[in-house]
Amino acid sequence: MNQVLIPVTVKDESGHLVNGLGPKDFSVLENGKKQTLNFFTSDPFALSTAVIFDLGMKDVDLQKVNHTFPALEGAFSQFDEISLYTYSNAVSQLSGWGAVGRRLSAALDDLRNVRGQNNGPPVSSGPLGPQGPMINNRPVDPAAPIVYAPVQEAHVLNDAVLRAAMDLAQRDRTRRKIIFVISDGREYRSNASYRDVLRILLANNILVYAIDPGGSALPGYHTLSKLHVPRFGYSDILPKYVNATGGEVFNELTRTGIEDAYNQALGDARNQYTMGYVTHAAATGSYRDIEILVGRPSCKSSIRPCVNVFAKAGYYPAPPAR
Repeated sequence: MNQVLIPVTVKDESGHLVNGLGPKDFSVLENGKKQTLNFFTSDPFALSTAVIFDLGMKDVDLQKVNHTFPALEGAFSQFDEISLYTYSNAVSQLSGWGAVGRRLSAALDDLRNVRGQNNGPPVSSGPLGPQGPMINNRPVDPAAPIVYAPVQEAHVLNDAVLRAAMDLAQRDRTRRKIIFVISDGREYRSNASYRDVLRILLANNILVYAIDPGGSALPGYHTLSKLHVPRFGYSDILPKYVNATGGEVFNELTRTGIEDAYNQALGDARNQYTMGYVTHAAATGSYRDIEILVGRPSCKSSIRPCVNVFAKAGYYPAPPAR
């Protein structure tokens, strides 16, 4: 037998949190079968949050994010703990786990000096390249320098999420564990696969939230349009993590919008409903679907749902305890 815990966010059609619900308002289905809840609370949780910055974003977007750091710090409470990570070609942990304070501020100050990428792929050939016009792949001007194409930059999003997830797995179980990714969503050349990383996230009840500062690359929640640009990677991986774990994507174009997204995402994660049940299915390790249904007597709409439910789509059962 396994105890299954499910953090759940419920919002109305205007995007506001729906408070005041009780266990009788929820139905939980595992692989289509209704489960009996043995745990329910609406009490807020302290957060363990891994904040991941994508240094491969456009410089204009990265600099916009840099100006929002005071709001990011202000979105955490004194009871939360935070660790900062960055990635592009490789993953780095900028700060150890701790509360908002001098060490976190110092790490963010260092990050302010980092520059992002230009607003497009580098021009290293063709008529706009530094060697000038070409005929049959040879410079018209024999004195023009020979330009070699730079090594393609990587965007190891999977590896970054995996590193943060493995660290979060070691944090106190009484905390809500979330990964907060600030990225344009590209994934390219990670060693870890999406499937393997997702298993770690679900096994440790970790939620993924995402902000796209440019507001264009990441599809919205429940929108998983797949975009693949050769040598630039995939753009659909991050919203898949969000959907599978029960987080949310925020597409924000302005500095104020990014700052508001910090407060909304962390507030939502802190104030979720948490419910649990005991599953009697054998711990075979196979994935199990979860569906959360919310009944609201005041809901009169027959055209669309009166509430939006954010919860993980399933889980992998834990192995038997030794």
